Amino acid sequence: MSTRSPDATAPKAQGTNGIVAVLAFAGIVVALMQTLVIPIIPQLPTLLDTSAANTAWVVTATLLAGAVAVPVMGRLGDMFGKRRLLLVGLALLVVGSVVGALSDTVLPLIVGRVLQGLASGVIPLGISVMRDVLPREKLAGSVALMSASLGVGGALGLPAAALIAEYADWHYLFWTSAALGVVVTALVVAVVPESTVRAGGSFDFPGAASLSIALVSLLLAISKGSSWGWTSGTTLGMLALSLAAFAFWAWWELRTPLPLVDLRVTTRRQVLFTNLASIAIGFALFAMSLVFPQVLQLPTATGYGLGQSILAAGLVMAPSGVIMMLVAPLSARITTTRGPKTTLMLGAVVIAAGYFIGVVTLSAVWLLVVISMVIGAGIGLAYGAMPALIMGAVPASETGAANSFNTLMRSLGTSFASAVAGVILAQMTIDLGGRSIPSEAAFHVTMGVAAGAAVLSFVLAAFIPRFVAPTSGGTEDRVGQGHELVQERAE
Repeated sequence: MSTRSPDATAPKAQGTNGIVAVLAFAGIVVALMQTLVIPIIPQLPTLLDTSAANTAWVVTATLLAGAVAVPVMGRLGDMFGKRRLLLVGLALLVVGSVVGALSDTVLPLIVGRVLQGLASGVIPLGISVMRDVLPREKLAGSVALMSASLGVGGALGLPAAALIAEYADWHYLFWTSAALGVVVTALVVAVVPESTVRAGGSFDFPGAASLSIALVSLLLAISKGSSWGWTSGTTLGMLALSLAAFAFWAWWELRTPLPLVDLRVTTRRQVLFTNLASIAIGFALFAMSLVFPQVLQLPTATGYGLGQSILAAGLVMAPSGVIMMLVAPLSARITTTRGPKTTLMLGAVVIAAGYFIGVVTLSAVWLLVVISMVIGAGIGLAYGAMPALIMGAVPASETGAANSFNTLMRSLGTSFASAVAGVILAQMTIDLGGRSIPSEAAFHVTMGVAAGAAVLSFVLAAFIPRFVAPTSGGTEDRVGQGHELVQERAE
């Protein structure tokens, strides 16, 4: 295992702005892919001449592929080079986009979406590249920006995709994604250096296989439970398979000398509670994306719908992405001066405040813009703190796997949000012209649950070890300038 300091390969501070910009752009492009098909989901059965159940796999397949790819690519990046695996992810994004652009039936489109989902490891790999190649004085702000790119791309992608879908053939969604992928791949090749930090060793195939089975079966149960039936044999079987696979995976990871994910490191208090808080923050992030488009597009005849187009609904969400990007320097400053624990807790408070407004009222377009901006500010603070907490507690040679696992925890949170909100919105309904739609109370309850998730993340973050002012000694792992983090060592 390499013990060389990441600063050994760090470029001079004045020459790193291009690296940060390119990696952040790569993160935004990958996040854009995740919201690519949302505007056309209702039209996909007609466009592809198939059933709604079949077209649902266009979304589910990407989710499942990402769950498998994120931890695997993180570990491979630690072993063979993070920039190299980042380029592999971007290449898969381009190929998947081209396959989608050439599709006219559901099966090749699902294949294309699977390939796109395999690019989900780009963001945690980009964060790990930053740790290895950037000087410490630039690291906190750069990591905050890169981490926020996941939310930025998602927020900006919805109106962009809606605009393309409304005024052009839907295939242009995928051609646009392919073009952006080619551009960002060329930029990474030209600008981003490779880190020489390596974990070495061999790849943990049993660990990767068992974790993949556990995640796929869990996410299938979550995403398909409402249509299969939450108490059906299929759903319960998937949950049982997931539990068994997780148990085997944990048993194996604790016994193999070169695990896919070092569970002894992930159970350190700082890493464990950061990951648990990440699940709650991921839940809170996605709840807004489920509620706002529906409230905005429901007819005014309901008494609470705002009667807007899907493009208008996307534009309402866009400012939150801009706010996430603008908040990144503030997140970095708080992390540098007060520690990432404080940044994470502050972000959770801001997110909860935004959702509590939504619990009270969702009665006007401008109000939803304000709420989305408040929540976006909180997400920007929290997302910027998470990689700093993770990298402050793991060796440099394990940052790819550790950041990827943290990203996976956020993704699990969004999946749980989809399942929980789906149940609430399906059970609390009213009749409108012979069709069942979510009631006003359902939206307020969903906002309340999301606020509760943000409060839970605040409580979990409180258990993270406290920030310690810099001294002449202390921990060897630092994130940002002028601060150190308490670490719980396995010894």
